[in-house]
Amino acid sequence: MQLEEELGTKLFERGSHRIVLTEDGHLLKRRAQEIVSLVDKTQNEFSREDELSGEISIGGGESAGMTFLAQIMSRFHALHPDVQFHIYTGIADHVKEQLESGNLDMGMLVEPVDISQHSFCRLPDKDRWGLVVREDSPIAEKEYITPQDLSGRPVIASGRSIVRNELTSWMGEHADTLNVVATMNLMYNGCMMVKAGLGDMVALDLEAHYDGLKFIPFYPDIYLGSVLVWKKNKTMSALIKEFMRFCKEEILRGEKSEA
Repeated sequence: MQLEEELGTKLFERGSHRIVLTEDGHLLKRRAQEIVSLVDKTQNEFSREDELSGEISIGGGESAGMTFLAQIMSRFHALHPDVQFHIYTGIADHVKEQLESGNLDMGMLVEPVDISQHSFCRLPDKDRWGLVVREDSPIAEKEYITPQDLSGRPVIASGRSIVRNELTSWMGEHADTLNVVATMNLMYNGCMMVKAGLGDMVALDLEAHYDGLKFIPFYPDIYLGSVLVWKKNKTMSALIKEFMRFCKEEILRGEKSEA
């Protein structure tokens, strides 16, 4: 009651046998968890000053960019074994929110995405868009999927509007026939819906193999890049600065090897 009076809002719904959080109460709980997380993170950053140690928190979605980033993390950890990585998997919008709150040091985002408010560097790997279908689907034998093939078919797609806009742009004159029956943000969950027969899934080719399912690329091709982002003008620990320097060096090395 004293906390409610201090904040000027109702935090709890009180019943005769139980008490539950209000919407403002849930907001306060999330903020408290973020504060505790930041305190722990700050303590770890200052735990040792004589060598690189501590935690690096990275958020990102499911994409080919994670393959390259995982290799960077492995090489960095080999050089600095006292460093621990924490990976948060989520869609770009959620990752950006966690970056803004300070709970993440960096984010790996799949384009299209608005990064105007962030510093960034591009990862060399690109993702190819296509359709995940059941192997017994009538279109499973196709070499590629055209906008006309997708017209009217029940599909499972990303819930992000910026991604949906990219899809409708690709469909062109067939855009009005796009039939989204469900949305998802994790490929595994989407695959389970495809297996159940709910629809086909618009997804990236992650070279992940699920029994009974097949990935068919789009034509015309759609390739999406990934970017590694962090907050502009943010004061960083020595560990984060060194990891970012290492990332840029590895990305440049990867670009040179491809050339």
